[in-house]
Amino acid sequence: MKTTPKHDERIAKMTFASVYPHYITKVERKGRTIEELNQVIEWLTGFDIKKLQKLIEQNVTFETFFEEATLNPDAQLIKGTICGYRIEEIENPLTRQVRYLDKLVDELAKGKKMEKILRH
Repeated sequence: MKTTPKHDERIAKMTFASVYPHYITKVERKGRTIEELNQVIEWLTGFDIKKLQKLIEQNVTFETFFEEATLNPDAQLIKGTICGYRIEEIENPLTRQVRYLDKLVDELAKGKKMEKILRH
Protein backbone atom coordinates (compact mmCIF):
# COMPACT_ATOMS: atom_id res chain seq x y z
CA MET A 1 0.00 0.00 0.00
CA LYS A 2 1.46 3.34 -1.03
CA THR A 3 1.37 6.37 1.18
CA THR A 4 0.35 9.67 -0.36
CA PRO A 5 2.54 12.78 -0.34
CA LYS A 6 -0.09 14.45 1.87
CA HIS A 7 0.07 11.54 4.35
CA ASP A 8 3.90 11.65 4.39
CA GLU A 9 3.88 15.42 4.94
CA ARG A 10 1.41 15.13 7.82
CA ILE A 11 3.61 12.54 9.53
CA ALA A 12 6.76 14.63 8.98
CA LYS A 13 5.19 17.71 10.60
CA MET A 14 3.67 15.87 13.58
CA THR A 15 5.61 16.49 16.78
CA PHE A 16 7.12 13.64 18.74
CA ALA A 17 5.97 15.34 21.97
CA SER A 18 2.33 15.09 20.81
CA VAL A 19 2.58 11.34 20.18
CA TYR A 20 4.82 10.22 23.08
CA PRO A 21 2.03 10.48 25.73
CA HIS A 22 -0.12 8.17 23.55
CA TYR A 23 2.74 5.65 23.41
CA ILE A 24 2.98 5.80 27.23
CA THR A 25 -0.77 5.29 27.64
CA LYS A 26 -0.78 2.39 25.20
CA VAL A 27 2.05 0.46 26.84
CA GLU A 28 1.02 1.17 30.45
CA ARG A 29 -2.55 0.08 29.73
CA LYS A 30 -1.08 -3.28 28.74
CA GLY A 31 1.11 -3.58 31.85
CA ARG A 32 4.41 -2.40 30.34
CA THR A 33 6.53 0.44 31.71
CA ILE A 34 7.79 3.81 30.51
CA GLU A 35 11.31 2.46 31.04
CA GLU A 36 10.60 -0.36 28.58
CA LEU A 37 9.14 2.14 26.11
CA ASN A 38 12.24 4.33 26.42
CA GLN A 39 14.47 1.27 25.96
CA VAL A 40 12.68 0.45 22.70
CA ILE A 41 12.99 4.07 21.51
CA GLU A 42 16.69 4.12 22.42
CA TRP A 43 17.28 0.86 20.53
CA LEU A 44 15.72 2.31 17.38
CA THR A 45 17.06 5.89 17.55
CA GLY A 46 20.10 5.90 19.84
CA PHE A 47 18.43 8.54 22.06
CA ASP A 48 18.96 8.08 25.79
CA ILE A 49 16.38 9.49 28.22
CA LYS A 50 18.19 12.86 28.52
CA LYS A 51 18.20 13.37 24.75
CA LEU A 52 14.59 12.17 24.51
CA GLN A 53 13.49 14.71 27.15
CA LYS A 54 15.36 17.48 25.33
CA LEU A 55 13.63 16.61 22.03
CA ILE A 56 10.25 16.58 23.78
CA GLU A 57 10.94 19.97 25.38
CA GLN A 58 12.01 21.38 22.00
CA ASN A 59 8.74 20.07 20.52
CA VAL A 60 10.57 18.67 17.47
CA THR A 61 8.73 17.25 14.47
CA PHE A 62 9.18 13.61 13.50
CA GLU A 63 11.25 14.94 10.60
CA THR A 64 13.78 16.52 13.00
CA PHE A 65 13.49 13.61 15.44
CA PHE A 66 14.64 11.10 12.83
CA GLU A 67 17.18 13.47 11.25
CA GLU A 68 18.93 13.55 14.65
CA ALA A 69 18.56 9.82 15.26
CA THR A 70 21.17 7.18 14.58
CA LEU A 71 18.87 4.46 13.29
CA ASN A 72 19.69 0.97 14.49
CA PRO A 73 21.16 -1.07 11.60
CA ASP A 74 18.69 -3.86 12.46
CA ALA A 75 15.69 -1.55 12.00
CA GLN A 76 15.09 -3.02 8.53
CA LEU A 77 14.24 -6.29 10.30
CA ILE A 78 11.04 -4.62 11.55
CA LYS A 79 8.36 -5.97 9.25
CA GLY A 80 4.64 -6.40 9.25
CA THR A 81 1.57 -4.22 9.09
CA ILE A 82 0.88 -1.12 11.13
CA CYS A 83 -1.98 1.34 10.61
CA GLY A 84 -2.94 -0.49 7.43
CA TYR A 85 0.50 -0.19 5.83
CA ARG A 86 3.01 -2.97 5.23
CA ILE A 87 6.18 -1.42 6.67
CA GLU A 88 8.63 -2.94 4.19
CA GLU A 89 6.60 -1.50 1.29
CA ILE A 90 6.57 2.12 2.51
CA GLU A 91 8.69 4.07 0.05
CA ASN A 92 9.10 7.35 1.96
CA PRO A 93 12.07 6.82 4.36
CA LEU A 94 10.73 9.10 7.11
CA THR A 95 7.26 7.57 7.05
CA ARG A 96 8.87 4.11 7.22
CA GLN A 97 10.97 5.16 10.24
CA VAL A 98 7.91 6.51 12.08
CA ARG A 99 6.10 3.26 11.35
CA TYR A 100 9.11 1.32 12.69
CA LEU A 101 8.60 3.16 15.97
CA ASP A 102 4.84 2.57 15.90
CA LYS A 103 5.42 -1.15 15.29
CA LEU A 104 7.90 -1.46 18.18
CA VAL A 105 5.47 0.30 20.54
CA ASP A 106 2.69 -2.00 19.31
CA GLU A 107 4.82 -5.11 19.92
CA LEU A 108 5.67 -3.87 23.42
CA ALA A 109 2.00 -3.26 24.19
CA LYS A 110 1.11 -6.72 22.88
CA GLY A 111 3.42 -8.30 25.45
CA LYS A 112 6.22 -9.47 23.17
CA LYS A 113 9.46 -10.33 24.90
CA MET A 114 12.02 -7.51 24.83
CA GLU A 115 14.61 -9.73 23.04
CA LYS A 116 12.14 -10.22 20.16
CA ILE A 117 11.20 -6.53 20.00
CA LEU A 118 14.87 -5.54 19.90
CA ARG A 119 15.51 -8.09 17.16
CA HIS A 120 18.08 -10.14 19.13
